[in-house]
Amino acid sequence: MAQDYARVLKSLGQDFEAIGRSSASADRFESATGHPVRRGGLSGALAASAAPEQAIVAVGVEQLADVATSLIEAGTRRILLEKPGGLNTTEILALQQTAAKHKADVMIAYNRRFYASTALARKLIAEDGGAISCTFEFTEWAHTIVPLALAPGVKEAWLLANSSHVVDLAIHLCGFPRDWRAWHGGSLSWHPSAARFCGSGITEQGVFFSYHADWEAPGRWGVEVLTRKRRFIFRPMEQLQVVLLGSTSMNSVELDDRLDKEFKPGLHRQTKAFLDRDDRLFCTVGEQLRHYAIYNEMAGYV
Repeated sequence: MAQDYARVLKSLGQDFEAIGRSSASADRFESATGHPVRRGGLSGALAASAAPEQAIVAVGVEQLADVATSLIEAGTRRILLEKPGGLNTTEILALQQTAAKHKADVMIAYNRRFYASTALARKLIAEDGGAISCTFEFTEWAHTIVPLALAPGVKEAWLLANSSHVVDLAIHLCGFPRDWRAWHGGSLSWHPSAARFCGSGITEQGVFFSYHADWEAPGRWGVEVLTRKRRFIFRPMEQLQVVLLGSTSMNSVELDDRLDKEFKPGLHRQTKAFLDRDDRLFCTVGEQLRHYAIYNEMAGYV
């Protein structure tokens, strides 16, 4: 992700300093981006110079909360923090409290909120009078996850670490769950809490919703939002298809997605919004703390 952010920052003409912990990762970053890396890790950088006013934190999931906390305590007052922001509720709660204490703004980087497909869907959903129901799927491909070399605890919290992208987009478009129930079952060696997930309920905006995922079966990510006029389908999520009332035909919608093709999808708009202090579309760390209660219930995390 750090390399992707560097490409966007360069395209925006934004000066930045990259800080790396290991020589190997610093070498890879410099080779890929042509931008120098300050080696020695964050602690060394903060000991040598003042903390930046704002920062983008793109490290492993297990490091996100600690790095953001260190920056805030050193004086940084605005952070774009890669999702999900922390490995568990304890970490995200402590980060939220630290941010509140120091009056720091922490935005969670759910880049799918900034896709061209999402931007157009938001506009069309509003034109239709708002969403009335929603369904989403966050099936993961276990065979691609098992061989990944990740820090302890990351795979075990995979719904938080990865699948939350899908759930966050559904919440973003349809509202926070109000009355709902969740079921989960099965178990995987790398994700012992559950292998299958389903649930349903009503959001605070009155939108009926349901979801399903089976990590031992074929499937994919997807979100569908229904209005009284149209069904909006994100599958894959970078694209948008529409079914009109009275029809069964799925029609692809033309998108102005040049930035999503030139850069990692959503990242250019997300980064620019952060730099412009346009926080309307972001999930704040306070909101993310609330969302963690949903993710924990869905996944069976204690």
